Parts: sequence; C-alpha cells; structure tokens
Amino acid sequence: MITIKRHVIILFVIGFLAALFSVQSEAKELSAQPRPVVVHPVKNDVSRELRNIKPIPPSPGAEVREIPLHPLDKPKGPKAPLIEDRIMDPVVQDWPVEVTMPSTIRNFEGVSNVNGVLPPDTNGDVGPNHYIQMVNLSFAIWDKSGNLLYGPANNNTLWSGFGGLCETGNYGDPIVLYDHLADRWIMSQFALNFYTDFHQCIAVSQTGDPTGAWYRYDFLISNSKMNDYPKIGVWPDGYYMAVNQFTNIGWGGQGVVAFERDKMLLGLPAQMVYFDLYALDSNLGGMLPSDLDGAALPPVNSPNYFVQFDDNAWGYSPDQLQIWEFHVDWATPANSTFTGPALLATAPFDSNMCGYNRNCITQPGTTRRVDALSDRLMYRLQYRNFGTHESLVTNHTVDVGADHAGIRWYEIQDPGGVPSIYQQGTYSPDANHRWMGSAAMDSAGNMALGFSASSTALFPSIRYTGRLASDPPGTMPQGEAVLKAGGGSQTHSASRWGDYSMMAVDPTDDCTFWYTTEYYSVTSSAGWRTRIGSFMFPSCTG
Repeated sequence: MITIKRHVIILFVIGFLAALFSVQSEAKELSAQPRPVVVHPVKNDVSRELRNIKPIPPSPGAEVREIPLHPLDKPKGPKAPLIEDRIMDPVVQDWPVEVTMPSTIRNFEGVSNVNGVLPPDTNGDVGPNHYIQMVNLSFAIWDKSGNLLYGPANNNTLWSGFGGLCETGNYGDPIVLYDHLADRWIMSQFALNFYTDFHQCIAVSQTGDPTGAWYRYDFLISNSKMNDYPKIGVWPDGYYMAVNQFTNIGWGGQGVVAFERDKMLLGLPAQMVYFDLYALDSNLGGMLPSDLDGAALPPVNSPNYFVQFDDNAWGYSPDQLQIWEFHVDWATPANSTFTGPALLATAPFDSNMCGYNRNCITQPGTTRRVDALSDRLMYRLQYRNFGTHESLVTNHTVDVGADHAGIRWYEIQDPGGVPSIYQQGTYSPDANHRWMGSAAMDSAGNMALGFSASSTALFPSIRYTGRLASDPPGTMPQGEAVLKAGGGSQTHSASRWGDYSMMAVDPTDDCTFWYTTEYYSVTSSAGWRTRIGSFMFPSCTG
C-alpha cells in the first residue's frame, strides 16, 4: 500500500510535472511540405462468403522463418547516464500496490505458431458478436464466448481467387480492426515482391458478419520502398496507415497513407493518398495513426492524428512527442495535406534498452534474451471524444535503470486544439521487466494497459494493470492481474518478441477490454502461443 506521506509527495510531483509538461511546445511547421501521391488499387473485387472458402491450412517449414523487422534509423547518441535517485524518469511508479484489478471474464487460447515463424505480431479486435485474431501468418474467428468459428487459416485465405501477390503470397505484419461506425471488419497484411513492388492487401467485410463476403483490395504502396510495420487506424473519413519504409540499401523514411473508406465500404474502386516523408525529415519514423473508439465522433473535419516519440539522445531536446495532422480531401486528393508537428515535451525518459539490441529482456533458465523493441510507440494510438475533451492514449518501452524495462504511457488531450500531455507515467512496480504494451480507455475514462512481464525468475507472462478515471493522475494504482502465466522461455537465436500486441474495447458496452499477446507454455525455440482475454471495471456502465 502507498503510505500517506509518499502519496502526498507523489501527488505534488505529478502536479508539478503536469504543469510543466502540459505546456505545448511551439508547433514547428516545416517549410517544405510533402506532396501527396494519389493511387488507385491494382485490383479490387468481392469474395465469396468466407464460410464457403476452404481455409488454406497453415504449414510450417523445416526451419523457423523470421518475418523481417528493420530498426528505425534514428540519430542515436550515447546511452543516457543512469541517475540513481530516478530523476532521469521522474514519473516512474516503482512501488507495488494492492491488487484490485478485475479478473478476466473470457480467457481462451488464440492461434499458436502453426506457420513456423517468428515473431507472432499478435493483434485482435472485438465486434458485437465476434472476436478476430491475426498473427504471422494466420487468423481465426471466434464468437465472444470463445467458440472457434473459422480457422486457423493462412491470412491469404481471404484473397483466395483474387490473383496477384495478395493471393499467392502470405507475408505477414497483419492488422485486424472492427469499424464500429459501419459495423464492418478490416483485415490487412503486406505483400512483397522484393525490390520491385510493395503492396498492402486490405479486405473490408461486406456486412458485420466476418464469415460472409469481403470486399478485397490490392494497393501498390511503392515500387522501391518496403512498407514495413504497417499500423492502421479507423477514422470517419478514411482508414489511415503508417509504415516504416526501407529500400534495398537501408532506411527509406516514414510513409503515411489514407484509404478511401466510404468507397471501400461499398466495394467500389477506392483512392489512396500517400505521403513519403523522407525528404521532409529523414528522422521521422515509428509513427502511429489515431484509431477511433466510442460512439462520439471527432469534431467535423478533424484530421487524423499521427504521433511518434523522440528521445533526447537522438539529438532532440527535450524528450518529446510529435503530433502531425493528416487532412485528406477525397474530392480533390491533390489538396490533401500532412502538416505539423506540434511538439510536446514529456517527462524525461531513456528509450535505449540494451543499446536497441534484440538480445535484451531476461528469461528463466536460458542466457537467450528477447527483444524490447523500445525505439517506437506501441500499438494502438487510441482516440476518444469525451465531449468535454478529446484524448489520445499510447505507450512505449523505456529503460528505468540498468536495462530494466518499464512502460511509459500517456494521455494527450485536445490534439485538435491546444494539445497537452494531461497525464503520463512509467509503470515499473518491481524487478520484473514490463514491455510490449498496449493501452486503451473505456467510455468512463478508465484505462487498461496490457503487457508482457519477465525476469530471470518469471517466465514471460501476460499481465494487465489499470487506473480508474478518479485515480490520481499519472498512476496505475489498481494493481496487476495475470491473464496467462508463462510456462517457458523462448530460446531461438533471433530473440524476436511481439512485435506488437493489442488492447481493444468492446463496442457493445464500450466498457469491456479485450487483450491479446504471446506467451510460451514450455521452453522451446519458437513454440509461441497466444492468449485472448477480456475484463472490465465495475465502475463503467456503458
């Protein structure tokens, strides 16, 4: 429990930091604004009903295959010095609290490593009647009681009979989202003909039933730059995507994309507006697009927000968040703009876990460590309009001292007005590593944070913490619950973990959180499994 004296000190520090860091840095409008590129799909069609398409069965190869992930080309300086009294991270929550987190409502197995690949790239979303999970390189559909309805099937099953790379290849980095505004599902992965063309395959369900027919699209993103680590957000005027781009010789800059949602919901030929930001600022990278939750829409004509963090060791001062605005104009796409950034100073942090090397997070019974992936924000960048204010929620992994991983999380308010960091904290209550997080808020303003936890004495496990809207700002005082205890360590030399996880909110009640990520039941080279669990705070009533 927190002592009264310590609680008072914490509230004072949080209040001081809130005053300090809610001051918006002057927006830095870069003079050479990027030019939009307008693209039409290589092909689009409508599928047969998925329930009538034979699943392409996953088939692992003789050896584990690694899905590529390239490090961001940040101007990394020397590792920041450790400061014993934690001044380096003044918002770290490094004390345990009484566990009052709600237990899980549903808790069932997701897709395992049926394709023989690393890492899983686990993500999933929930609708009124279904839960869909995608991993590398398969997906499955359940009802909300955890009964399997379809799969596991190769992700390219969705493009059976479509033709081209979307059908013939099964490449990975998948994303699934439920578009609650239209009662539709979106499923996507990239398709790569290396060094000649790089595609994004997107499917939108024809109805709210994901076992029905799908509208299918193949968009050519680039002829020369790989669209790595694609992350997608739902917005009223489009589906927005951020990609980290790479050429055959190295870093290719941040790419941002808007897809014409209204046309895709009808299965019509749809436009894509793309900005290549390399010439604007080659240090941009690791952005996330905002992803809308809740019934309240953003104000009319609001842009989609793209956010990344900057470590002061990368040449920025101070540590900060960048907020960019993507205004798409579907009537005249050439008038679309990508502008910014607004710069928000954060509480100091150190993102340099293990020199950004993958062999980082400790596990029991092995010298092999796994990747912290601490150079980028973790999915999602959730958006909510509470009426009195708008909020963005996100997180990333930081070093709280001596390569000990904790999770820095943020709530940014009023991104479309005068954005500010309303609250922030670093969750690290004990000696265990915590990383690969995903955060979201429910309709009552309560927040949940799911993550992986590990140490030399704790097998990598799935846990979650949270805060009530009434809790002191900058804290996760509801304790920590276990969604799935790990039973083994990963020993593969690739050291891959993640590369992301996903916390979603049930649109039916706008209260129930659904979280999914990976774990190991026994120690093995690459025998990862995934788990899907739901929970809710009793104070949220929808």
